[in-house]
Amino acid sequence: MSETTKKKRGMLSSFTILLILLALVAIITVIVSGMAPGEVTAASFPDFFTAPVKGFSDALPVCLFVLILGGFLGMMTETGALDNGIAVLVKKLKGNEIIMIPILMSLFALGGSTYGMCEETVPFYALLAATMMAAGFDPMVGAATVLLGAGVGCLGSTVNPFAVGAAVDALSSKGIVVNQGIIIVLGAILTVVSLLIAIFFVMSYAKKVKADKGSTILSLQEQKDAEEAHGQAAAEATKDVSLTGRQKGVLWVFVLTFVVMIVGFIPLGDLSKGAADFFNAGHASQEVTTEVTGADLQKVYEKKTDSTLSFADEKLADETVATATADETTSLGWSSYITGNPLGTWYFDEASTWFFIMAIVIGIVGGLSEKQIVNTFIAGAADMMSVVLIIALARGVSVLMASTGLDQFVLESAADALSGLSGIVFAPMSYVVYFLLSFLIPSTSGMATVSMPIMGPLATKLGFSPEVMVMIFSAASGAVNLFTPTSGAIMGGLALARIEWTTWLKFALKIIACIAIASVVILTIAMMVIAAA
Repeated sequence: MSETTKKKRGMLSSFTILLILLALVAIITVIVSGMAPGEVTAASFPDFFTAPVKGFSDALPVCLFVLILGGFLGMMTETGALDNGIAVLVKKLKGNEIIMIPILMSLFALGGSTYGMCEETVPFYALLAATMMAAGFDPMVGAATVLLGAGVGCLGSTVNPFAVGAAVDALSSKGIVVNQGIIIVLGAILTVVSLLIAIFFVMSYAKKVKADKGSTILSLQEQKDAEEAHGQAAAEATKDVSLTGRQKGVLWVFVLTFVVMIVGFIPLGDLSKGAADFFNAGHASQEVTTEVTGADLQKVYEKKTDSTLSFADEKLADETVATATADETTSLGWSSYITGNPLGTWYFDEASTWFFIMAIVIGIVGGLSEKQIVNTFIAGAADMMSVVLIIALARGVSVLMASTGLDQFVLESAADALSGLSGIVFAPMSYVVYFLLSFLIPSTSGMATVSMPIMGPLATKLGFSPEVMVMIFSAASGAVNLFTPTSGAIMGGLALARIEWTTWLKFALKIIACIAIASVVILTIAMMVIAAA
């Protein structure tokens, strides 16, 4: 009993960690604002107290997606298809369950490298936590399979539009020509090396837990929470279960739901014009010109400025002062009929719509009554509220840094410090700079947009490869996004798996360190080789 109490007292919750981090950022802004007046604004008490609320507002699409996802997963559980499906899968793999780890991690890595699969992985945490428990492992194996799998893919981005795509676009705006071939080769090397390291550690841990349940890294409280959340699936795996016809139908709908979601998120227009045209087949639009009167401009101005605009000549209010031209859709593409946007252009609003519809379909296919469908969906969404609040609080930290200018100040100061370094020092130091900056700006696309116009020209000026600089940014920010508490996807995913952030850090730190060292060595060699060529 005393040991359990000690573990409970020694472990800070995710909420507490994020609140402490938010307070530290606020204090830092006060200190730095005195050192660099005009560049950083000191966070006020209202800034601090409203940051979580503003974070909720900023992360609303992903928060809503998680709530609807909860209803969707609740519907799956109510039909019994998920638990029985996991049990059947585990029985078929009896003795070979560990093979799931490299296969799934490779698939997640492919998604991360090609289209930045990150927030989209959140639904898989609960699913794989239950699956791995049923297979004789623990939820940490499931969480690591998802987080490290997709994470190392993002780290070694090849054509990921949210990382290297945004970085290349930012460099192009500065007139710097980038060789995409070099980026793809370096990204593939980083992905493969990092993936092999991650698979080795996760499989080693899984084998240890399989042989001795007492070797789990989870605390007693986490084990209890995981048992309550995922234990039913593990218990079903020990029984001789079979799938009913309805449950098989539910599982097919379940698979279809995730396949469509993944395809929907992949930016097909950036990867293949043919694929984009296929999913948008049937779309038609026409150019529409609208007359704009003085009164129309008055309404827009007054709404934007919250002030009153008066005309010197009232006749101007009714006169046409301009025309507006826009494309108006006359016919939707075939894959746009549900969400209004074709597959390949989806984001969280479209994904939320899709999961909401498919949750109802699963309820109908599973034979649930109208009342069961409604109550199950509400209960499933309610189970996700703690996850949603964690995501909102994590985003609040980023909002506070951006609103005070702290993120931009640190970036520009770091760039000044790197000027004049040799290649063998410049590459690892740039990695360190990006590693630290990624805590301030966890969004890869946001980091690329803000930093590349500064770091790219700096590398070119010193005679170094801008392509390697892009991959330094991708590798460093990717490493940070394997554990940073400011990432809503990480904190939300771990909450679904019933794993505290501190436990994840304890498990993943040595893995991330090995991946970071390997990345620095690869990128430093690449920097030197290309500079000498």
